[in-house]
Amino acid sequence: MNGFRTSVADWPRKDLSRLHRLFRQGDPAKITDFRELQSRIFTKMPDAAVMEDLDSTIVWARDNGGDRAKVAVTGFCWGGRIVWLYAAHNPSIKAGVAWYGRVVNNPTSPPNPVQPKSATDVAKDIKVPVLGIYGAKDGGIPVDTVEGLRSELKKGTSRSDIVIYPEAGHGFLADYRQGYHRESSLDAWPRFLDWIRRNGVK
Repeated sequence: MNGFRTSVADWPRKDLSRLHRLFRQGDPAKITDFRELQSRIFTKMPDAAVMEDLDSTIVWARDNGGDRAKVAVTGFCWGGRIVWLYAAHNPSIKAGVAWYGRVVNNPTSPPNPVQPKSATDVAKDIKVPVLGIYGAKDGGIPVDTVEGLRSELKKGTSRSDIVIYPEAGHGFLADYRQGYHRESSLDAWPRFLDWIRRNGVK
């Protein structure tokens, strides 16, 4: 969050009004425990509001010189789940890459009024090519649930794909975390870049 605060210091004042949306459930910079962050922030973020935020981000980029015809979305962990949902929500984006995002509801994250659907629920309706990147040793995302997502994707026309790294766990790309897996990361990052380029984001 320190880098985020620094990066926005030079934003035009008229654009800072958008930032309150990021903190609608509280200030994540004040929470150090991930489980508390999950329970107090992530599980209370309405999916509909997140979709609206991403829609607004694309509009902002367009209005400030960006090319709306070359939009891709990527996210990690909670954001990985959002990638799948946003690909179903906005078929006009070019591609998505979901890094170890939860694919089904579970006892700790059951379906609820603010987060009613899982990635697997919307998979067959996705029109955008999404690459899912997962680790077989992820204790929170069992491989059988990822394979279930793969099966649902095959019922649609999105040309999405999934890669599962046998020796990787959750968050394996983060080189500052204990779960960092170098070999998997060195393969996954070029895959990410190649995926969005091949699907029209250059």
